Amino acid sequence: MNTIEKTDKYVFNTYGRIKKVFVKGEGSTLWDEDGKKYTDFLAGIAVCSLGHCHPAITETITRQASTLIHVSNLYYTQPQAELAKMLVENSFADRVFFANSGAEANEAAIKLARRYFNKEDGNKRYKIISMKQSFHGRTMATLTATGQDKIKYGFNPLLDGFIHIPFNDINALKEALDDTVCGVMMEPVQGEGGVVAANPQYLKSVRELCDKEGILLIFDEVQTGMGRCGHLFAHEIYDIKPDIMTLAKALANGLPMGAMLATEKAAQGFAVGSHATTFGGTPLVASVALTVLSIISKPQFLQECREKGQYFREKLNSLKHNHPVIKDVRGEGLLVGMELNSEAAPIVEKCLDKGFIINAIQGNTLRFAPPLIITKDEIDSLIEALSSIL
Repeated sequence: MNTIEKTDKYVFNTYGRIKKVFVKGEGSTLWDEDGKKYTDFLAGIAVCSLGHCHPAITETITRQASTLIHVSNLYYTQPQAELAKMLVENSFADRVFFANSGAEANEAAIKLARRYFNKEDGNKRYKIISMKQSFHGRTMATLTATGQDKIKYGFNPLLDGFIHIPFNDINALKEALDDTVCGVMMEPVQGEGGVVAANPQYLKSVRELCDKEGILLIFDEVQTGMGRCGHLFAHEIYDIKPDIMTLAKALANGLPMGAMLATEKAAQGFAVGSHATTFGGTPLVASVALTVLSIISKPQFLQECREKGQYFREKLNSLKHNHPVIKDVRGEGLLVGMELNSEAAPIVEKCLDKGFIINAIQGNTLRFAPPLIITKDEIDSLIEALSSIL
């Protein structure tokens, strides 16, 4: 049996996999087992932001793997301490909790918000308001928080205490708020929801409402953080600070890692023994995340991300004049969506045939989330391919 046959026979059938086996990567390029070359405009779903096999990442993994990989969180380790310090110094936060994925980071955020108020008011405040079309993960709590019915199908009964309202609708939030709500959870840019950005005035009003009602604002930056939107964290675009923020995906450039960051006040919701994880923030992944953060957080690097994102969107918009099938181009930084008047999946397949990796979300939207090191020449090549396909 070949790799595809073995996978189909022995691995749970939970992914609609494309029939390609990738065996090597370098920078923004992947090669399949037949030696065909592809330019990666998905980066493992916004994960490999420094590209594949980045020399600094490879060196860090090799060095740390030969030194210390795991001792558990019963003890202190230097890489975890240094990473927490660097995250705090580069964000609004005072404290960091390390996990293994975005879903775990979001689960931790939900638990923190509830426990913060349980300690203060008993169990009166426990509800989380989240947005329709949002995506927060696939644990029972995070899929309940997710505002897409297709993610929840077959898992009833879902958890109690979650309210879903339309995104970018401040009146809907005002109507949903009462003294049972402990937190508002949202993505500054809805990635899986179609690459839809928050309206700046809306986010400002959300922050003001949360302050007025004394509840916690949680930003899910699992997909939008770590430079993806042209700033280290997407909420910096809006000059709004949350009480809690979650990260994952690009945090360790392909190694499984998540993090929940919080203000000192919000962090008081947790105490010794209230939350834990075996693998969170191991020396190996923390060392890699330190390397990633040291590169991505540089102002010049982020400036280039913004410039390339603007260039990419301008090029995609230029296609609209000749291809009326394109309904909209939107996004921030190098998280870009192109909505079509037809199904997007056939375009993904044809791009793959031409050596470009993209994906389709919400049925009719093409999502582009390339490595942040993508070049303008590589963008031009994709635009040329898309033009001929459309």
